[in-house]
Amino acid sequence: MCQAGEDYAGSAQREPPPVPRPSREQKCVKCAEGLPVVVIRAGDAFCRSCFKAFYVHKFRAMLGKNRLIFPGEKVLLAWSGGPSSSSMVWQVLEGLSQDSAKRLRFVPGVIYVDEGAVYGQSLKDREKTLAEVKPILQSTGFPWHVVALEEVFSLPPSVLCCASQESAGTEEAYKTAVDSFLQQQHVLEVKGYATPAQGEDQPHPPHSQEPLGMAGSPTAAQTEALSRLFSSIRTLTAKEELLQTLRTHLIVHVARTHGYCKVMTGESCTRLAIKLMTNLALGRGAFLAWDTGFSDERHGDVVLVRPMRDYTLKEVAFYNHLFGVPSVFTPAIDTKAPEKASIHRLMEAFILRLQTLFPSTVSTVYRTSEKLVKAPRDGCATGPSGPNCLLCMCTLDIDTADSATAFGAQSSSHLSQMLPAEAGMPTPPCCGAGEGQAQSCHRGVSRRGDVQACIIEQLCYGCRVNMKDLPSLDPLPPYVLAEAQLRSQRAWVSREIQEYLITDDDEEEEEESGAEPGHTQPCKAIKQEGENTGIGL
Repeated sequence: MCQAGEDYAGSAQREPPPVPRPSREQKCVKCAEGLPVVVIRAGDAFCRSCFKAFYVHKFRAMLGKNRLIFPGEKVLLAWSGGPSSSSMVWQVLEGLSQDSAKRLRFVPGVIYVDEGAVYGQSLKDREKTLAEVKPILQSTGFPWHVVALEEVFSLPPSVLCCASQESAGTEEAYKTAVDSFLQQQHVLEVKGYATPAQGEDQPHPPHSQEPLGMAGSPTAAQTEALSRLFSSIRTLTAKEELLQTLRTHLIVHVARTHGYCKVMTGESCTRLAIKLMTNLALGRGAFLAWDTGFSDERHGDVVLVRPMRDYTLKEVAFYNHLFGVPSVFTPAIDTKAPEKASIHRLMEAFILRLQTLFPSTVSTVYRTSEKLVKAPRDGCATGPSGPNCLLCMCTLDIDTADSATAFGAQSSSHLSQMLPAEAGMPTPPCCGAGEGQAQSCHRGVSRRGDVQACIIEQLCYGCRVNMKDLPSLDPLPPYVLAEAQLRSQRAWVSREIQEYLITDDDEEEEEESGAEPGHTQPCKAIKQEGENTGIGL
């Protein structure tokens, strides 16, 4: 199966099997009456109505099976204009309609991220694309937000903080929430009011083009900074990874700003299978359950969900064609790139080529991803207070004792001493050095090298490998640099006061020795401080 495009017998290349076409005598496998219009898999021919019912059922079943989105919650739909995300928005739109059998009960909104500056598009081309995007967004009737990727240079450092997450609740809590929502609907119907799920006479929220509270479009300086950042990256692989990271940060910030607790993305089964194999090659195997699962809770209060993960690209393409789902073509960062230009392109070509020879390739890889469990690595803390990667927000999977993966760890101690001094904090004392010698000792190291080490040591293995293709980390958005410095300062302060803290082991020693609790550790710390300063007790 790994020898795609080669004959196992050692002869010529294998030709892909012929695509089965429905004959006039063949009937729909579902109703056995209608004429088939689409063949999903070998022998699975569906008529138009049965294919739509099959397609809609998969979307509702994915949401109903996981029971993650509670009634009345605000959900942000991440729409890129592509086929999968367009089909997702269309499914939500139909699920909220009055004619829907199993009506969706959440409150949706749509966000579109303009990434034209990354692709080198001119301002005229970007305006032309937005002119095609806005009518589609307005036709949905949902509140929509059009943001430019350049706005990541105005994000606050808090976007990299894993906010506290409320408990998702049990199955009983979900049923209770549904019953309460249905009861409220019934009361509104009795009183003659239109319920939110019916959508009758509902005032449409004002359309938002500036959700970050900035006046006007992104500035020329922001556009230039974004272009400089991506032009400085050596490889296309690192560009695609950084683009995905910045896009996620921007969407999460917009969701938090407007009160959305869930974000839906339109990743299909085919894309997730390619992403799984790509992440394995990029060293992100520890985070496959977060990167390819139905839900992604790494950001805490905003959860990413993937309701389209049961659809193949073939199913999405047929549905959009048969039922006229509108979409907008926008060039990607790897458009017209050769097959071996990046790991993403190479893995995509590999999986799709295997799929043509072995039709169960994508489903096999996808079913494997479903079996992955979100379990933290031994010895790593998780949650909002745990050590998270500065970019992807996953738990750090780096062993600092491993020299093969600890890039820049040698200069991290110099950085922890330099940053507090520049922030107005007391300079750490040097062994046997005077005040002037101490300052020259700590400031003698290159600031550029120390800041780079500061950021690198706060990245997971996969992000560290990608950052090696960025010669200088200075072009990164300010919120990344500010959060890296803040974390380093906190780590330095934590190490400085560590000897003054009373731990559980110290209290047990005090109880065993009969000493008064709370006296042993401070005295020990004061004695040590006196020895360092030459003052005896």
